[in-house]
Amino acid sequence: MSEPLEAAPVRTQAPERDWAHIIIAMGVVLTLCYVAELVLVVILVSTLLAFILAPVVEALGRFRLPRGLASLVAVLILLALAYGITYASYNEASNFVEVSPKYSERIRTAVASFRERAESLNPLRAPADDKNVVKIQTSSPITDLVTRGFGSFSQVLLALTFIPFLVYFMLSWQQHARSATVMLFRMEHRHTAYITLGLISRMIRSFMVGNLLIGLFMAAVSVAVFGALHLPFFLLVGAISGFLSLVPYLGIVLALAPPLMVGLGQVESGNLAAIALLVVALHFFALNVLYPKFLGNRMQLNPLAITMALLFWGWLWGGMGLVLAIPITAAVKIIFDHIESLKPWGTWLGE
Repeated sequence: MSEPLEAAPVRTQAPERDWAHIIIAMGVVLTLCYVAELVLVVILVSTLLAFILAPVVEALGRFRLPRGLASLVAVLILLALAYGITYASYNEASNFVEVSPKYSERIRTAVASFRERAESLNPLRAPADDKNVVKIQTSSPITDLVTRGFGSFSQVLLALTFIPFLVYFMLSWQQHARSATVMLFRMEHRHTAYITLGLISRMIRSFMVGNLLIGLFMAAVSVAVFGALHLPFFLLVGAISGFLSLVPYLGIVLALAPPLMVGLGQVESGNLAAIALLVVALHFFALNVLYPKFLGNRMQLNPLAITMALLFWGWLWGGMGLVLAIPITAAVKIIFDHIESLKPWGTWLGE
């Protein structure tokens, strides 16, 4: 008798990705991010502040304080610190506001002089009759970039009032939120989700603490040098310039603006050039030395991915997009690294 023929093994093809649904889902997510910019930015900023205050809550918990009470104390410390900084800089800020029209007039005069010199170098430009020219005042492109998408001042103020409450509930319900988020996944994926959330938490905490330390260092150096060069309002201007330098892409421009605006016509040209050189040197020192030391091992993003992330989130959310682009992209990379089908994308984003 002939032996029975064995059945040939059935080859199962991997399901093809439905690119149409993927593109539609990405479009929906991007539309939601664009429309709900103010809400999402407030939630993300509250999340970053909660990660900064988490060590404070844990330290208070060692004194056997309930987590709710420890979270309340941490938020009150944050509000007291913000009030103290505002109160300490109030006199400087009020004096600066009083004399700011004088600085604005000097800047307009300098810009007009520079424009006239530039136009005089163009021999093909026909002379214009000032009487027949209608001048339209437009807002600055940088101002539009920073404030775009936030709506009216009342909307921003209303949204900011939610931040202390969001931070409090994020701190007091941290364990519940993390465990509840893990329970959203299937049983076989819950361990991976738990590990991924932990890595994202440590990354965000390192990012915020590292930026805070770098900002304090740059502000302290700026205040010391600006004071030595007799720059008016050096305490206020130095602190603002030091922390503005942390803004990706636009940091060097934003950091240069306050000291140059205040020092124009007030300090000697040599000291003004020294101030500009200091701001540029501090920015590049932070970019090439401090950032790799404090944040390089935590972010694990290559420069191309960072630049593209800054371009995308800056286009989508303006100035706040530039601030939040790096932690968002780093969190996305951590997620990609723990999903088998997305690991190549995580590798592409990495160093």
